[in-house]
Amino acid sequence: MAKYSKPIAGLPPQNQLMTDRAIFNEAYIFIPKGVMRDIVTSSLPHWDKTRAWILARPLSGFAETFAQYIMEVSPGGGSTNPETDFGAQGVLFIVDGTLTLKLEGKRHTMKPGGYAYIPAGAEWAATNSSKKPVTFHWVRKAYEEVEGIGHPQSFVTQEQDIKPIDMPDTDGKWSTTRFVDPSDLRHDMHVNIVNFEPGGIIPFAETHVMEHGIFVLEGQAVYRLNNDWVEVEAGDFMWLRAFCPQGCYAAGSSRFRYLLYKDVNRHPELWKR
Repeated sequence: MAKYSKPIAGLPPQNQLMTDRAIFNEAYIFIPKGVMRDIVTSSLPHWDKTRAWILARPLSGFAETFAQYIMEVSPGGGSTNPETDFGAQGVLFIVDGTLTLKLEGKRHTMKPGGYAYIPAGAEWAATNSSKKPVTFHWVRKAYEEVEGIGHPQSFVTQEQDIKPIDMPDTDGKWSTTRFVDPSDLRHDMHVNIVNFEPGGIIPFAETHVMEHGIFVLEGQAVYRLNNDWVEVEAGDFMWLRAFCPQGCYAAGSSRFRYLLYKDVNRHPELWKR
């Protein structure tokens, strides 16, 4: 049975030390679960009974391609006009509760593990008609059109229905749950789930052009971020700019899994439009 972490919210007691694991530097940002509290949430236009932890947003000179939120919608809340940017595509991933998604005229009941791809310009609405809050990730990216390549279509699926693909030469210790075919050039971003069995590793320092948002869904690991080794656990978020060296050891006694954003399949932009 899949488990998915979500913010603990609330506020720490007044006798708790302020020292925490949060890091902000030129190569990466590490936001531990302990700082995702009520005081840092945002309200969003056209969303009722909803709050958002905004974990990533484009920053000049850092990571510039995406925004990532954790959304918490109370019973009776949601939005019939959720996306204010016509050029933005999105991915929703449910971690707790039940979300009713109306996407391009079709109604979907999404539960933990539910995944939806929403193309730029699509008509959609997200509401909570249940009796408990629903929590989900929302990843947004401006879609980059390419002449001669069509736009991707919307789809809704469930993580549990997709078989993870083992990475080569790993004996199944490292796998990826892919929601989009990597060879489909209509897509300019991937939001996947990366899975490690206990003791699994990324055995080299990945250094590449893709930016990353990494939210730990389950387990523990020691993560290499630039020059640092950082202990991470379920509920933590890592935000990596392009070319930040990265790797990890799955250090806990259970699986280590994270939701991964990356920008793909497009030329680097050579000038600002």
